[in-house]
Amino acid sequence: MDALSDVLRAARLSGGVFLHADFGAPWCIASRIGPEDCGLLIGPVARLIPYHYVVAGEFEFQVVGEPRRRLRAGEMVLVPGNEVHIMASDTRLPPVDAGDLIQPGPQGGLARIDHGGGGPRTRIVCGYLACDGAEGQILLDGLPRVLVLDMAGSAGADWVRSSFQFAADEVAAGRPGSGTMLAKLSELLFVEAVRRHVETMPAEETGWLAGLRDPHVARALGLMHRDCARDWTVEDIGREVGLSRSALAERFGRLIGLAPMQYLARWRMQIAVRKLRETRDSLLQIALAVGYESEAAFSRAFKKAHGAAPAAWRRTQLGVG
Repeated sequence: MDALSDVLRAARLSGGVFLHADFGAPWCIASRIGPEDCGLLIGPVARLIPYHYVVAGEFEFQVVGEPRRRLRAGEMVLVPGNEVHIMASDTRLPPVDAGDLIQPGPQGGLARIDHGGGGPRTRIVCGYLACDGAEGQILLDGLPRVLVLDMAGSAGADWVRSSFQFAADEVAAGRPGSGTMLAKLSELLFVEAVRRHVETMPAEETGWLAGLRDPHVARALGLMHRDCARDWTVEDIGREVGLSRSALAERFGRLIGLAPMQYLARWRMQIAVRKLRETRDSLLQIALAVGYESEAAFSRAFKKAHGAAPAAWRRTQLGVG
């Protein structure tokens, strides 16, 4: 069972592109996106992750407190916390608020920025990924403040570059389906960025993503994800993955930061949230599906986790009075 895929499904990712920028040196902008930048398509509970894909040229990028980086054509940078970030030909220049530079696209097409001087040109496609702040917490909390995906030299580099450019041109021309094309491309690149991050994490790194590299912990995660309704014990899981109870508890806690049963309880709540929002199942049906023996036990656990009883939470989410 692929634990990363499980969490990505629960996180309900959606994505898209909202801006095509063309800069000429010298230039320097400060950026942080909001729902209004994404065409008002994102609900108030969504967590936004901005990204910037370099189509041509290069620029300097920095989030306060992080090293300055130089990004080149074929690279994509993501800011999982949606912090204010500086993009520039030279980050020592005074930044201009990117929001003040955005111009609407022709005939409702992709918004644009044309800014800077007459020096070397840099072209960037700016997009977003939206993720429910609660259901995506496990994944997003494990990501660094800045995540760079270098497609240059990879087998898919030319395809990514041409796809971004083609889709951006399609949006600008107002052709049907172009927004969906960009959304799916955004989601695929995010998954690839996370996968590459996991592969290159230092050996001493801890956290949920680090747990995916440990075969025993990854197997334990997969078991809990696949059958969260089962009455698991640490002994049961350890037996399945080939570790003693104490060895699994130590390894799981060190890497994930939670005891196995704490993680299972958290995962059950995420599945319950999705079922409450997306299905018409009764509270008892949901309770049994996520491993609680009664509606009352489920309601107590849900209220402790979310501050509201599941029935009231569902009514609020669905906009029912």
